[in-house]
Amino acid sequence: MSENLPEAHGASHGTDVVSHDDPFADPGLPAHEPRRTDIDERAAKRAERQVSLLFVVSMLATIGFIASYASIDAKKLVYIFPLGKVSALNFALGMTLGVALFCIGAGAVHWARTLMSDHELPAERHPIEADDDVRNDVIEQFKTGAAESGFGRRKMIRNTLIGSMALVPLSGVVLLRDLGPLPEKKLAHTGWDKAEPTKPIRLVNMNTDTAMKPEDIIQGSLTFAKPEGLEESAEDFQQQIAKDALMLIRIAPEDIKDAESRDKGFEGILAYSKICTHVGCPISLYEQQTHHALCPCHQSTFDLADGARVIFGPAGHPLPQLKITTDEEGFLVATGDFDEPVGPSYWERPR
Repeated sequence: MSENLPEAHGASHGTDVVSHDDPFADPGLPAHEPRRTDIDERAAKRAERQVSLLFVVSMLATIGFIASYASIDAKKLVYIFPLGKVSALNFALGMTLGVALFCIGAGAVHWARTLMSDHELPAERHPIEADDDVRNDVIEQFKTGAAESGFGRRKMIRNTLIGSMALVPLSGVVLLRDLGPLPEKKLAHTGWDKAEPTKPIRLVNMNTDTAMKPEDIIQGSLTFAKPEGLEESAEDFQQQIAKDALMLIRIAPEDIKDAESRDKGFEGILAYSKICTHVGCPISLYEQQTHHALCPCHQSTFDLADGARVIFGPAGHPLPQLKITTDEEGFLVATGDFDEPVGPSYWERPR
């Protein structure tokens, strides 16, 4: 085996360095010392397998990351010495992603140190701007470096590197699922969607928590309402009221400009969504002389006598209106959902 040692191939361990009397003179480069993988093909093959193994481990760790995300309960705790009790999911995700990234880096470093060319080349200082000759030289050096790296010749390393680099980004794609639950049709419908002509839902005063009759709504007043059965003690009350909240106003029928809006109301009582169509703030200001509702957040102004049309501000569309009537006992009820989604616009909004 002595014939494979660097000393047998003329390595001088730097003894040929030129000596100068000037301690600040350029000492030059020491003589090149070949590595074992440069002179022993078996060592080169062994290094190639080691690099490929690191890339394969990276791929397996990425698969483990995805499997952990899909199978481990987010609430499960495990005892890890010396950390104590930690989230099993977080620990598994951190370990697998860390191993995947580490093995790619370690494999690349091991590849560069054992198999890529390590000949020292001096580079003279040059201006930042490159001329055509320099550009051509850079391209030529890139081609030479690609050839010397063995990327095309060492197929095992190439294929495992491509596989590990292709799988690692999947970790980030999988984590996108944690942005929140899929919206499905939740944004398109509200709690009023449960109402039907044969099974209407009563309008309940949000302040008194009692069902309302037409005579309870005074002309010129602004009343806030919610669906009957929606209790403040409910776990999802805030999420529901953010879509279900209504504001009721009573306008003289002859002052209602929009015929469709008049038909959706009852004896001049109109029920509009309380949620501003700009960024979802609750509307709470009403000017009874002009029948204008003002959002206090960004001053979007809606004409409630004209189908809640936007007359000022950044809101993108009118407030949705809920069709109302009365039941056999004379209470105000809704017989269906809003005709369009409430609140701000979003990509999938039908209109």
